[in-house]
Order: sequence, then C-alpha cells, then structure tokens
Amino acid sequence: MTLGAVRFAIAIVLLFVMYRLMEKPDGRRRGNLKKDLPFLAGSGLAGVTFYFFCENNGVALVTASEASLIVAVIPVLTMIAEWCAAKLRHTNSRTLERRHWLGAFISVAGITLVVQVSFAISGNISGYLFMGGAALCWVLYGFLTKPLFSRNRSRIYIVFWQNFFGFLGFLPFTALEYKAWGTPNAVVILHVLFLAICCSALGYWLYAHALKVLGISVSAVFINLIPVVTVIAGFFIRGERLSGLQWAGAALVLMGVYLAVLPKTGAVPVR
Repeated sequence: MTLGAVRFAIAIVLLFVMYRLMEKPDGRRRGNLKKDLPFLAGSGLAGVTFYFFCENNGVALVTASEASLIVAVIPVLTMIAEWCAAKLRHTNSRTLERRHWLGAFISVAGITLVVQVSFAISGNISGYLFMGGAALCWVLYGFLTKPLFSRNRSRIYIVFWQNFFGFLGFLPFTALEYKAWGTPNAVVILHVLFLAICCSALGYWLYAHALKVLGISVSAVFINLIPVVTVIAGFFIRGERLSGLQWAGAALVLMGVYLAVLPKTGAVPVR
C-alpha cells in the first residue's frame, strides 16, 4: 500500500499540471467539487485504494492464472450490474444487446485458454475473496464515475480528483507499514515512475475517456485484453513460446472485444 501511495502521489502531481493546462473556462467542466464530492471520493476510494488493497492481497494468495480468470469476469459483473440498474429504473440499456453479452463471455473463454498453460489451483478462499472484492470495486468505480460525465465534467477534472482521494485512502495503510520501509535503488525508482506516469495518471485518464465514449460495460470488456497483450509481449520481447491454445485464446478475446464494440446495423458512427 506504501507503493500505491507513492505511485499515486507522483500521479496527482502530473495530473495537476495537466489539469491546469487543459481546464476549460466553462465552469461546469471545471466542476463543482462540493456537489461532485460523493462521486469523486467514492470512485477514487473504490477504483484506486480498495481496488489495489484487494488485488495486491489477492495476488499474494492465489496463483497468477486464478487472478487473471477472476479479473476476466469484471465485464460480466459489470453487465449484470448495469442490467439490474436498468431494470430498477424501468429503462432500456444498450448493454442488454445479445452481442455485448456474447462478446463478454467469449472474452472470458479466451482468457481461460490464454492462462491454461500455467493454470494451478491454490484453494485459498481468502485469496478468492480478495480478488472478487477487487472485481466488485472496479465495477463500482465505473458506476460512480458515470454520473460525473452526465454533468459534463471534463476527464482531467474527474481523474485528478479520483486519484487525489485514492491517494488519501492509501495513507492510513502506509502508516501501518512504515516498519517495512526500505531504501529503493535506481531500478525500483524507475519502475515506480513508470507505474505512476503510465499506469496511474495516463491509464486512468484514457480509461475515463473510454467510459465516456463507450459506456461502462463495453469499456470493461477491454480489460480482458491485458493478459493477451502480456503474453504477446512476452513472445516478442522475452522470446517466450506460446501454445496453439494460447493463440486461439487471444483470438477469442479479440473477437469478444470486437463484438462488444460492433455498432448496430444502420447506426451512425460517433465522431
């Protein structure tokens, strides 16, 4: 959790600079912090602090393949949650289209094939609960972020304050870890900078754009590209060999994502 605090502390500095450079004169896009506070703080704590708390603890207790499969269920959980929300509001939701459901399940099947080579069962119930908690936190993050876009808030405004409140959430945990602190070397510092700039600041900023343009459910399907990109990068960068089933799994994930973003027949593309 100390790593998370340092990582997001660096991220909010970068995001603050971006916020000052990119903010619009329109007061609505700058936002009303007092009015938006429940959604900004809630999404920041859910999608940053508690997501990483659950994931870090879960990955330490279960195998990497189990963790990948549990995270791969996020799109399905997101669609179920959005379907339930639509039913409660008595409204129709575009996530109810069969192709979205089909794309999500196909992508999960693809992940199963990608990780099958190294699949192992830990049987650690606590680890499963932590990873399940991480998946639910990410679903909650999407639902708490969505109302901010309906208020016409800018992406940089949303992501800056989400990262800020997420950073604050790390601080109580870091206070409990101070006895384990050490002196990082140059390699570790560079790794933390990469995580802060690319994964925390830019990663959340880009994902916020996806949430705004594609919606919660379709954006969640793209999460299943992560292990696919990882194994393909391992193939080209580290020379790791991939089995035929892994290549087939990667193709299934890509097919699932394609089905999720495929526009309706006759629909006008968004520009």
